[in-house]
Amino acid sequence: MKRSTLILATLLLAAASPASAQKLVPVKVQLKWFPQAQFAGFFVAQAKGYYKAEGLDVQFLPTGDQSPIQTVATGTADFGTTWITDLLTARQQGIPVVHIAQLFQKSGYTLVSLKSAGLKTPADFKGKRVGVWPSGNEYPAVALLKKYGLTTSLDSSVSNPSVQAVTYPFDPSIVFPDKVDLVSAMTYNEVYQIVGLGYPLDKLQIFHASDYGINLLEDLMFTTERTLANRNFKGSGMSGEDVAAKLVRATLKGWNYAVKNQKEAVQTVLVNCGNTCKGSGTRSSAASHQTWQMTEVAKLYNAGPTLKGRAGYLDPATYKANVTLLKSLGILKADPAPAAVTYKVWEKATGKK
Repeated sequence: MKRSTLILATLLLAAASPASAQKLVPVKVQLKWFPQAQFAGFFVAQAKGYYKAEGLDVQFLPTGDQSPIQTVATGTADFGTTWITDLLTARQQGIPVVHIAQLFQKSGYTLVSLKSAGLKTPADFKGKRVGVWPSGNEYPAVALLKKYGLTTSLDSSVSNPSVQAVTYPFDPSIVFPDKVDLVSAMTYNEVYQIVGLGYPLDKLQIFHASDYGINLLEDLMFTTERTLANRNFKGSGMSGEDVAAKLVRATLKGWNYAVKNQKEAVQTVLVNCGNTCKGSGTRSSAASHQTWQMTEVAKLYNAGPTLKGRAGYLDPATYKANVTLLKSLGILKADPAPAAVTYKVWEKATGKK
């Protein structure tokens, strides 16, 4: 009797274990753009089971008409990725979003022209047409132009701007090179799309904003004050801050793996990106486009604090420089509230101070 009871108990325990192991905390993450290697670390973390190892069931929400700020602020998503300018302007508008981890430590923003246009420095942009993106994505261009004393048609208070801004929806083939002299392009995406349009790199003049002191930080992780203050996140028994730390820890692990194993990471991305793998306007294959992108985003991740073993850390000096720059442009009216950034999540995630 005792032996049969023991066997029965063992069988019941074995049957129950998988179910209990599947009690993962559901977490929704809104990425800033369509699935691509820009988010390789997230996809690798999911594929490798890093999120599950932290007890999380992570779902990436598809990009829609709403920005990540709106999606997270309304509670449709728990966490999101965005750029520093988006986050700080949202705080200025009273939206209680909070920076929790900085993934890209260097700006990938560029302005691209044909070498035949003869532009050598940003000072040469006077009188030219510059293609910019809408919805706050024009700020790096505006900052670069202002540094060289140039005004744009985006400023309604200027009667005779020195640069004509042409807003376009992220596909350089729509405007370049016929309708603009320079076009906005991220190193990891639109630059390669321009190459795919039939303009090889040796025919292009690429102006990296970061080379001219315009290093407005891009891909970061954020959430809301409400989520961080939640003492029982979705009934998990864990605080929102603890869940955030688990999410950041697994994501950084995914990024570290992706950067060190780029070929494998690209294959993981290709499974997730579907029709967006090739990138709009490019003549290249999906694999070549994502391989280029993975190579370039690895450079943005492997910079600054990451090189000092502090991946995901927002360098206070860089943050201060970003705030100062945005204030000089009139984009920010005052310093952001201290609550706009928290280091508690990063410290919990990494065990570092």
